Amino acid sequence: MTKYISLILIFLAVCISSSAQELHRPKSKAKPSEAVNDTAPKPIRKSTAWTLSQPLGEHVKATVDTLQYNYQRAFIPSFASDAYATTGTLGTEGINMIFFNRPGIPTFFFERSLDATLPSLKKFKFYNVYTPMTLLSYNYGGNKQNHADRLHATFAGNVNRNIGIGAFVDYNYSKGAYTRQATKGLSFGFSFYYNSHRYEGQAQYYQFNNLNQENGGITDIRYITDPAEVQGGVESVEPKSIPVNLSAARSRLSGNRLFTTHAFKVGYWTEEQVNDTLTRDVYVPLMKFVYSLDYENNHHNFTNTNVNQGREFWKNTYLSADGTNDDTRYWSVTNTIGVQLLEGFKKWAKFGISAYASLQTRGITQANFYTPIPELPTTPGDGATSGEDENDNTGTDSSTLLTPLPEGFKCPEKLTQNRLSVGGSISKREGEIITYNASAKFGITGGIAGDIDLNGTVGSRFRLFGDMVDVSAYGGFSNVSNSYFLAHYISNHFAWNQSLGKTRTIKVGGKLVIPWTRTTISAGVRNLQNYVYFNDESIPTQYGGNVQVFSATLDQKLKFGIWNWYNTLTYQVSSDKDVIPLPALALYSNMFIEFRAFRVLNLQIGVDCNYYTRYYGLAYQPALMTFHTQHDREIGNYAFCNAYLSAKLYKCRFYVLWSHVNQGWFSKDYFSVPNYPLNPRCLQLGLCVDFAN
Repeated sequence: MTKYISLILIFLAVCISSSAQELHRPKSKAKPSEAVNDTAPKPIRKSTAWTLSQPLGEHVKATVDTLQYNYQRAFIPSFASDAYATTGTLGTEGINMIFFNRPGIPTFFFERSLDATLPSLKKFKFYNVYTPMTLLSYNYGGNKQNHADRLHATFAGNVNRNIGIGAFVDYNYSKGAYTRQATKGLSFGFSFYYNSHRYEGQAQYYQFNNLNQENGGITDIRYITDPAEVQGGVESVEPKSIPVNLSAARSRLSGNRLFTTHAFKVGYWTEEQVNDTLTRDVYVPLMKFVYSLDYENNHHNFTNTNVNQGREFWKNTYLSADGTNDDTRYWSVTNTIGVQLLEGFKKWAKFGISAYASLQTRGITQANFYTPIPELPTTPGDGATSGEDENDNTGTDSSTLLTPLPEGFKCPEKLTQNRLSVGGSISKREGEIITYNASAKFGITGGIAGDIDLNGTVGSRFRLFGDMVDVSAYGGFSNVSNSYFLAHYISNHFAWNQSLGKTRTIKVGGKLVIPWTRTTISAGVRNLQNYVYFNDESIPTQYGGNVQVFSATLDQKLKFGIWNWYNTLTYQVSSDKDVIPLPALALYSNMFIEFRAFRVLNLQIGVDCNYYTRYYGLAYQPALMTFHTQHDREIGNYAFCNAYLSAKLYKCRFYVLWSHVNQGWFSKDYFSVPNYPLNPRCLQLGLCVDFAN
């Protein structure tokens, strides 16, 4: 704990010293006709944030992370979704059970299980701030045996009106509530942008490194549902004493990414009226010529040094009977050139048009040979409790324990591919009557030849019963190739080499937002053909038929004085539950009172709950870091509740959270993934300080 306090004090000293000085803003050079009115009142300028879309780096509006509401929720595993299946504490693997919010299977499929906590281009924000901003938060929960810590810091500052820089660091460490469930993750990143009349440049880089112990789940769910039956009448059970399937297995997922865009703008100068007597020259861009570079590098490693446990847990062993050391790597470099005709440079220019071409070069390395297993350090206070030593290889006979690979199996150790694609879009983003965006992307060469991806959105605002409402709709069609690793993969316990057809998806949906009733309604349907999923044996399987998924969500916020009740209800149904199993209903409910004390202290005191109906939930496979179907046990019909107090004093936010406060009250069947119980009741604390002047 001392090292964390020291680290916080260092951060505080740096942040206070940097934010105590006013940001220097040199005056920009003006054109001859430009004039400055020093006596005019200066407008209040608010900080703005945005993310970048791919591949041309267009700005997408984002929010500055200073809101008080549900600040405490960001530090429990279920923060990612109203229905989230997790294997343990924050930072361990999980998957979204709201299908429309679930990310697709990425090229490097190991990443999907950590999507909620890993950095990404969609999450990486740029800031335009008029005073340096530093958000520093620290969160702590649990006791000496199961404590969890998270330290997060975000910095943003402007050198002048045209240049901005940013950085973030996120460190998460947890010993886990159960045996062999520790996790440790560190991610950091930097951003830079320069925006002038004719040139616009943006760059962002991030890196992550996650190390998770894999326990394979508890050996018997009765330790949670009926501990007296397996403990000779003893009702209470210490989570750390529950035996688990694996005591010497670990997964490491690391990677980094660099995305830069450069745009040269062509336009003209025009005169703009400031007031009755003053004018200034303004540059109006007509067109952009864009170049972007996207570099990505990922690495997955899985090790297991207990041979006997591995033999019982996995059906096949292909490469080595003396332990597992799977190593898989992926990298890609994508160069894109494009041109954009900008919206609004003339009154008649009501929309913008863009076109681009992208060339991707990527490399793949797989573990089709055995490498020695490195010596793995133990985690203090979290040793094996399954009755076997971590390196217990008693009875191992390497000559007879290997499973032969399928006849004719070929999976190259290394592979390099080149893939060319072209695309474009037409969009109208300004105005209230109607906005729209339509995009298309086509694969030309390589493994994506013949791919088609079409998407469109349309939105409008209109007056209804005396107030404005927002309505939007979307649609899309895609016929795209599947990830290389879904078709060709080899490791110590899993090997497949198959031909997969393109997956076809048709999607339509819409959303209605009624501000005065604080109501949001959304609904949609997707039809998927040749959908690829991980089956009961954890093998990617392509279903040749059609699967339809319908989903509808109602978000309703109620407020009477200081009393608030926020609810989100999602109904979803899958036409084939063997391929896409989903809970039919998912509910998030948050009831709290909100008021101001002592004129300066904003308080929120309440209880929130997650609930979803029973279904055959996805199981977790640690060697692949993936979730797969199973038909042995239903999960769900359990409310996970938290009691909390959240407060904001000037630019300081803090909370006290009693997570899983209802443990064992009405049911003991608290699993969101088979054999992986949810975290037990725990007290958590958090503090966030905004050091902006």
